[in-house]
Amino acid sequence: MAKEEKITLEAEVVEALPNAQFRVRLPNDHEILAYISGKMKTARIRTVPGDTVTVEISPYDMTKGRIIYRGPMPRRERGGDAPGQPAAQGDAAPAEGQTKPTSGQS
Repeated sequence: MAKEEKITLEAEVVEALPNAQFRVRLPNDHEILAYISGKMKTARIRTVPGDTVTVEISPYDMTKGRIIYRGPMPRRERGGDAPGQPAAQGDAAPAEGQTKPTSGQS
């Protein structure tokens, strides 16, 4: 029997509680109790009220979660070019049937 996938959401820290626990507000205005993941504890990453965090929530208990990242969820870019930026002029291949102009010849 396979485990279900965890739900990952961005949330805002509302209140700091003892034992590295926090009350966080989800985008749908629900508040849950979340604790800091072990890697964040060992790296001593500080989380304060007002921070945006990434929270993992189990589908079995939607009232508790784990803070896995401080700040918005990182976006992974595919390929070399950043989205929304045109390709470099020298790298563009000529369209089919067209030739690239060469310097020195007319």
